[in-house]
Amino acid sequence: MTTQLDDIRAKLIATFSPTECLLEDESAAHAGHAGAASGGSHYRLRLISAVFEGKNRLNRHRLVYDCLDDMMQQKIHALAITALAPSEIK
Repeated sequence: MTTQLDDIRAKLIATFSPTECLLEDESAAHAGHAGAASGGSHYRLRLISAVFEGKNRLNRHRLVYDCLDDMMQQKIHALAITALAPSEIK
């Protein structure tokens, strides 16, 4: 049985073939928040992928949101994204 975290991670890996995909569930830190009441979870993502090469921050975030579109609003309430190209890693 897979968890929601596993499902999100699988979509990201299939779409971006990342060299790094760190996904953390921060929902517990947001207990009592309006988004938590609706059932949506809070996540923090660090994704490193060649797909982001030459793209600005806004376009990178749009790509991530497009990838997870079917999960947004119902399963994901908030997603803090750090999206980097491999050339940006030192």
